Amino acid sequence: MAGHDAREAIMKGRRTDGSIVQRPISPHLQAYDMLQMTSALSFANRATGVGWSFGLVFLVWWLAAAASGPRAFGAAQWYAGSWLGVITLFLLSGAAWFHTLNGVRHLFWDAGYGYDIPTTYRSGWMVLIGTAVLTVLTWVIAIIAWAR
Repeated sequence: MAGHDAREAIMKGRRTDGSIVQRPISPHLQAYDMLQMTSALSFANRATGVGWSFGLVFLVWWLAAAASGPRAFGAAQWYAGSWLGVITLFLLSGAAWFHTLNGVRHLFWDAGYGYDIPTTYRSGWMVLIGTAVLTVLTWVIAIIAWAR
């Protein structure tokens, strides 16, 4: 059969009345407008989740170094205090706030609220602004506490 796509077999479904319906194939990344709020935040949520995975590796390294003794802990503290370590910690704190706030947004969606487009964009902007404000506030508090 020329032109037959094997995926068509899994695209067949039935409506509640029993009639056959052709299901759409989920589009790939090229079909999404990444400048659209919902697509961009969906991608960012996945990216911050991956970032959290690397952050956990950093945390485990730091805890293992603390348990291993002063020399290992000194090396971990040196990295955390270096310019690269500070950037890593800053990005991890931003990822933490974004992932948390976007998670709350998803909880509202799970409860059935906020699906209309204006509310989706408003809550998206709230997540972005909240992430920026809370990340900066976290670092201001940390710097003030460290300077004491």
